[in-house]
Amino acid sequence: MVRTACPQSRRLADRSGRRRALVSLTPLIDVVFILLVFFMLASSFLDWRAIDLSAPARTSAGAAMEGALLVEVLPARLRLSGEVLSIDTLATRVAARAREAPDQRVLVRPAEGVALQRVVQILDRLAAAGTTDVSLIRAR
Repeated sequence: MVRTACPQSRRLADRSGRRRALVSLTPLIDVVFILLVFFMLASSFLDWRAIDLSAPARTSAGAAMEGALLVEVLPARLRLSGEVLSIDTLATRVAARAREAPDQRVLVRPAEGVALQRVVQILDRLAAAGTTDVSLIRAR
């Protein structure tokens, strides 16, 4: 005859003829904790940045565009006041202009069919060049 340690397990063993396995919650808690840590770490790598844009007012559009730099974003190239440039040359020229006049207004006009990501890259480069007054305008 086999003796069991506690009376409850003896009753369980007598009724069914075998012992009932106890379920441990420790592995379940470990898995949930690992999933929690994984999602916390994965969500911290998101880099959300906002780009401040100001739209020119309709009443003062002529005065606001006076002396402003016009950057035209075309599908294959960039133009600064009519001159075709690369993005690096554009950034250096705008940075030099921003050092001379910190309140220099820069107008960015994307052409029809230009990808939004390309416009955002250019706005990001202009912000890194030191411009503080950037406006996004639409073509007529």
